[in-house]
Amino acid sequence: MTTRAAANGIDIAYESFGPPEGRPLLLIMGLGAQLIHWDEGLCALLAEQGHHVVRFDNRDAGLSTHFHDQGAPVLGAPSSYLLDDLADDAAGLMDALGWPAAHVVGASMGGMIAQALAIRHPERVLTLTSIMSTPGPSVAPPTEAALAALMARPPADREAVLAQAVRTWSVLGSPGFELDHERIRELAGLAYDRCFDPDGTARQLAAIMASPDRTELLAGVRVPTLVLHGEADQLIPVAAGHATAAAVPGARLVTYPGMGHDLPRPLWPSIVAEITKLTAT
Repeated sequence: MTTRAAANGIDIAYESFGPPEGRPLLLIMGLGAQLIHWDEGLCALLAEQGHHVVRFDNRDAGLSTHFHDQGAPVLGAPSSYLLDDLADDAAGLMDALGWPAAHVVGASMGGMIAQALAIRHPERVLTLTSIMSTPGPSVAPPTEAALAALMARPPADREAVLAQAVRTWSVLGSPGFELDHERIRELAGLAYDRCFDPDGTARQLAAIMASPDRTELLAGVRVPTLVLHGEADQLIPVAAGHATAAAVPGARLVTYPGMGHDLPRPLWPSIVAEITKLTAT
């Protein structure tokens, strides 16, 4: 069941899995993605390992507050907000949940937000897991094909949006694993029906581009840190994962052959095991 909480001056939509007395685990999703993009099956596996899992919609995504009055970003104009603001949103959600601190897992832009959270609110982060992410957008640029897929503005028609999702993930997804066209279409349809806001995604992208590189500040992170990355990621190449792990003292890096910019179902057991190993320390 989706619940809304007031946090950092906005409303944040979230869902939880597992026992409330479990280890608190906050999942932060990426650019234009919604809480449903943390698959329920993956959340259930994490809950089975003793975690109280919370997934949520970032600002300008899903059922959380959208900054419609800001309109689409204008080239050269200041961004509506920065990744630091999204990190403060996450900290505000933890306040609403009554969590003094949590194990934090972020994927893609969510990994950037998780890094910013560990930098800005170190006392709130028990462990940090950064998945297919980067300390800064210039660390490892995307391939031309991935950039074209990312920047393609979605059509307004629902069926066309679903078709475009399949084309996009045919580029960004994991070449080492079978592409589940039916699941991609299903998830794209669910996301479209919950909220369709291309301008919100553009504002999030503007926040990524306007935010400073975190490499130097990550050197001050002192929590146990895990970096997971696909070796076939075209959007945020694996070099960015190496850079993230190198930036955080003592971070552990795990890379997966054949994994692109998604979380292939066959890798879930390994991903869950790696996260659980970290949070159980």
